[in-house]
Amino acid sequence: MKQKIVVVGSSNTDMVVKAHHFPQPGETILGGDFYIFQGGKGANQAVASARLGGEIVFICRVGNDAFGNSAIQHYQQEGIDVSAVAVDHIAPTGVALITLNAEGENTIVVASGANAILSKEDIENAGSAFNEAGYIITQLETPIPAIEYLAMKVKAEGKKLILNPAPAASIPAIILDGLFLITPNESETAMLTGIHVKDGKTAKEAVNIFKTKGVQNVIITLGSKGAYVACSDFEGFIPAYKVKAVDTTAAGDVFNGALVVALAEGRSWKDAVEFASKAAAISVTKLGAQTSAPYLNEIITFN
Repeated sequence: MKQKIVVVGSSNTDMVVKAHHFPQPGETILGGDFYIFQGGKGANQAVASARLGGEIVFICRVGNDAFGNSAIQHYQQEGIDVSAVAVDHIAPTGVALITLNAEGENTIVVASGANAILSKEDIENAGSAFNEAGYIITQLETPIPAIEYLAMKVKAEGKKLILNPAPAASIPAIILDGLFLITPNESETAMLTGIHVKDGKTAKEAVNIFKTKGVQNVIITLGSKGAYVACSDFEGFIPAYKVKAVDTTAAGDVFNGALVVALAEGRSWKDAVEFASKAAAISVTKLGAQTSAPYLNEIITFN
């Protein structure tokens, strides 16, 4: 039986400029097309999950402004429960300034706005949202004290918390101790463990460090090289699908959003990671963060 999913995280408006290359310090370059997309790591994961059939409650904080109003309307259109979205009457909605180069790589600068004020009270106020949820997923674009409170709440209620530790930051021991799953990428793994994952040996070393801190399951995402999975019923590399990347902005978010849906449906770890890898591969062939998140029929027909 499919379980409900709670996403706790950030909501941003992404402003994107395409350019041939990234500017150097002090350099001004002429870019190409300009786009405005809905973004934020939490919102990206919520939308990705909802498009793949997840029953999603989203807990976030937006400003009482045009960007915030547009975001809430967008989430409703995606079928996401927005009853736990808080509207801040002082801080603005978060924004991200994104530059894309000719290879589809990106640089991102985020002004957190209302995301920086997400608090344990916002999580407490959404208490009923957790009642039927089997999985909760969060990231690090919101304040660490709120994530600490979330981790303690989820642990006390016997739920399963997934932490996508992005952007990379120091994580208090109380969050990691008993954590169901962590999904760092290469740079986040290096920051959190001191291990640069290059092969199976170094991947296992990083996994062992996470597990000594109390993490139950670990998935290290390695971009085009796939993912190293160390979970209850599978350990090893799962390769990525080969595609031509146009925009990698939300690939990790789509991976995580798809992964939690697959787990909530009761799939094995290997099947869940392969499902998530397909979703991420499809997402990098499209522009935008949430606009790139695939629907279920796209994954079914993907080769």
